[in-house]
Amino acid sequence: MKTTEAMIFAAGLGTRLRPLTDSMPKALVPVCGKPLLQIVIDRLVSFGIRDIVVNVHHFAGMIEDYLASHPVPGVKVRISDEREQLMDTGGGILHAENLLGADRFLVHNVDIISDLNLEWLDSSVRSDALATLAVSDRKTSRYLLFDDDMRLKGWTNISTGEVRSPYPDLDPSRCRRYAFSGIHIISHDIFGAFRDKGFCGKFPIMDFYLRAAAEYPVYGAVPEKLELADVGKPETLARAREMSCIEKLCRF
Repeated sequence: MKTTEAMIFAAGLGTRLRPLTDSMPKALVPVCGKPLLQIVIDRLVSFGIRDIVVNVHHFAGMIEDYLASHPVPGVKVRISDEREQLMDTGGGILHAENLLGADRFLVHNVDIISDLNLEWLDSSVRSDALATLAVSDRKTSRYLLFDDDMRLKGWTNISTGEVRSPYPDLDPSRCRRYAFSGIHIISHDIFGAFRDKGFCGKFPIMDFYLRAAAEYPVYGAVPEKLELADVGKPETLARAREMSCIEKLCRF
């Protein structure tokens, strides 16, 4: 893989997983006896990633202690400290700029469990891409909208009819509609793009993508098959334990 650096979003409050997250960070919630953070780290390492940044906020000390007591040989894990303010996904990336030095890096939500082939995603990155988002054709209320070349054009909430796009005349019915996986590969050029578009402080990365997509190429990549669980809620946490790939993921 050309991508050898990654950032794991582990700073969230995990409010949807209460009461579990009243006493621990979401990142350390176990699935089949293994913390979510360790599942993601092991997945990244299995694809050759050796430089990992983990952001922390909620129960930050517990995550730091866990990482210190569970080192992975040959892997550098650094902390992006958001104790003073939770920066959200886009702000979290910007806050970690000094820790992310590679030409491109992978970003992975800690509460996403999947069998996504990260080597395939890496090979899907186009030379002009500011970001490449792993997406899939699964049922949800909120979808990203792409043209036939899989370039991002907008977002829609099919429950409310809301559409967001940098293209004022976008017709969602003429777009390809996919759900975001919470996994993306981003060019280091994004930091200049953040500044160019006036993004600073706390902000969601999707807000940036949806404002910048007309000027900066953001693409979607659709795997042929994908088993994925967003374990941010108790019911999906239970569902993750039944995934066909979970035994392999927890065996690393």
